[in-house]
Amino acid sequence: MVDVGKWPLFTLLSSQEIASIRQACVFGTSANEAIYITHSDEVFVFGLNCSNCLGTGDNQSTIVPKKLEVLCGKKIVSLSYGSGPHVLLATEGGEMYAWGHNGYSQLGNGGANQGISPAQVTSNLTQKKVTEVACGSHHSMALTSDGEVYAWGYNNCGQVGSGSTANQPTPRKVSNLLQNKVVVSITCGQTSSMAVLDNGEVYGWGYNGNGQLGLGNNGNQLTPCRLSALQGMCVLQIVSGYAHSLALTDEGLLYAWGANTYGQLGTGNKSNQLSPVQIMMEKERIVEIAACHSTHTSAAKTQSGQVFMWGQCRGQSIILPHLTHFSCTDDVFTCFATPAVMWRMLSVEHDDFLTVAQSLKKEFDSPETSDLKFCVDGKSIHVHKAVLKIRCEHFRSMFQSHWNEDLKEVIEIDQFSFPVYRAFLEYLYTDNVDLPPEDAIGLLDLATSYCENRLKKLCQHIIKRGITVENAFSLLSAAVRYDAEDLEEFCFKFCVNHLTEVTQTAGFWQIDGSLLKEFISKASKCGAFKN
Repeated sequence: MVDVGKWPLFTLLSSQEIASIRQACVFGTSANEAIYITHSDEVFVFGLNCSNCLGTGDNQSTIVPKKLEVLCGKKIVSLSYGSGPHVLLATEGGEMYAWGHNGYSQLGNGGANQGISPAQVTSNLTQKKVTEVACGSHHSMALTSDGEVYAWGYNNCGQVGSGSTANQPTPRKVSNLLQNKVVVSITCGQTSSMAVLDNGEVYGWGYNGNGQLGLGNNGNQLTPCRLSALQGMCVLQIVSGYAHSLALTDEGLLYAWGANTYGQLGTGNKSNQLSPVQIMMEKERIVEIAACHSTHTSAAKTQSGQVFMWGQCRGQSIILPHLTHFSCTDDVFTCFATPAVMWRMLSVEHDDFLTVAQSLKKEFDSPETSDLKFCVDGKSIHVHKAVLKIRCEHFRSMFQSHWNEDLKEVIEIDQFSFPVYRAFLEYLYTDNVDLPPEDAIGLLDLATSYCENRLKKLCQHIIKRGITVENAFSLLSAAVRYDAEDLEEFCFKFCVNHLTEVTQTAGFWQIDGSLLKEFISKASKCGAFKN
């Protein structure tokens, strides 16, 4: 299962928000923007918002996801982004929307003003159903259901395929050698464009200074040209990096061409290739290839599920395909690409498979599978002896002692509260603690009694993170009661630093008189009451 949580941006979301995601894409010049679609087809964005690329109607960044109402319920089937960045997407109904940077009319609306929110692109596309979109640095392409290609935006190198180098403000059909042919897939490099036909032929146009069009030369092309070097082969997939390209044939063969400064062609050297060259010949059948116009990284997946990467990988130049431990090409880009963007819109496949950790968490407090029950404050907590023995020395000793050989199925606990003991048992299943700081004090006492050192550190972290002027003195009182010296010192310093606010709370004057007297004495020695 692909995990969007591997992308740093998505660590901002809660587990519930992560679980709701069906599709997602991280984009932007520094991978600082993200868009995701939920299982209920709601569309959310968050991040830095460079050039209004979040489409929220303003230029404000946000770490809290904002909903794009105009796109909700549309069922997005294709999404791409440029370097500005600008964003294009196609819906299941064949509509196309664009927003973001528009300095070169790459939004296709005829103007050059930034698109602050998603707007449907309709110029020259009447009665057309868009099935796929692709973005270069500052140009755009769309593929229609009848196999036609439309392009617009920046055209300094002929990447729009119009036969000139004039920018194209609205979608224009790419014809010439594509006339009367059926295109099934499109892709963009930074300033180049490529298309795959239904018969497996490949055409390219635009910038060719590094040979990224695969034509055997480095001259720019203002209209589509067929890659004759791939004649006789049926190409199924083609992807473009910043200035290089990869092609996958129906026989599982992989070809690469174009720029090779970082070894992104995987040829074992850093020499550019003007024509396609086969790589990974000794490997098994390739089933997927990956590249992205904003990176110099390449990846491929084999029939058995092996994932290889090469090119620029976290600053290193990997000149030959390197076998990774990843299970999908997407992981290559989150871990090694610069920037760590997604090379495609990611579909999150939530399946029924659970890891060991997930299975343990699921079975905590489950009456159906438990073989032991703790009773605390009249409430039950269902657990498994084996898990407790594996995870906790206290229970291992308890269950293995002679007098407990016939341990009953119910154990009464009276020295700790129900929230505290339940949190402790849940920690043994999950390694996590979710308690308010007041209860974490009690759990700290339990952790001390049971010699659970890691749990003690977690409790102290919760308490320090959750201390406020309202609860500071009660936490100090508890720290003293449980002989938590480090925590006592932390709470004392907090109370002294916020003395005026703390002494105005009701809790300050309701504590034990001896502790209050001790605090005043100690604080006075620190000069806290000198004013």
